[in-house]
Amino acid sequence: MADSSFDIVSKIDRQEAENALNQARKEVEQRYDFKGTDASIGWSGEAVLIKANSEERAKAVLDVFQSKLIKRGISLKSLDTGEPQASGKEYRITSTLKEGISSEDAKKISKLIRDEGPKTVKSQIQGDELRVTSKSRDDLQELQRMLKAADLDVDLQFVNYR
Repeated sequence: MADSSFDIVSKIDRQEAENALNQARKEVEQRYDFKGTDASIGWSGEAVLIKANSEERAKAVLDVFQSKLIKRGISLKSLDTGEPQASGKEYRITSTLKEGISSEDAKKISKLIRDEGPKTVKSQIQGDELRVTSKSRDDLQELQRMLKAADLDVDLQFVNYR
């Protein structure tokens, strides 16, 4: 019998992220508590740039954006947020959306699979994803449950299940 396999990836649906940002921008423009604070949110290249006239307002805009991401099914583990920085009369927060599994995280996941996963399961790192193979599909499903329960810093998806 041939080996079964699946890939572990960390990807973001860009359209959903764009929709979450647009919803957050509309809410910030319309909410009463943001009136007169020059609060805004928008893309700055690949990053999300949040501006407001106080640190608390900037954090409130970030909170609105995070709630929109959650509603759109994007994990907050894929959002890398910096600290509010004063820039003239305004505060800025720069956030980036992380895609792909870094080599350190891939090594951590691979070690976790070796140490705690079923013994028939083998993993190999392929760029920014991991390929996991085993003769037993049950072992692969058990591994997926284990990785979902593990507290990792990366949002994982399982694709190409064969």
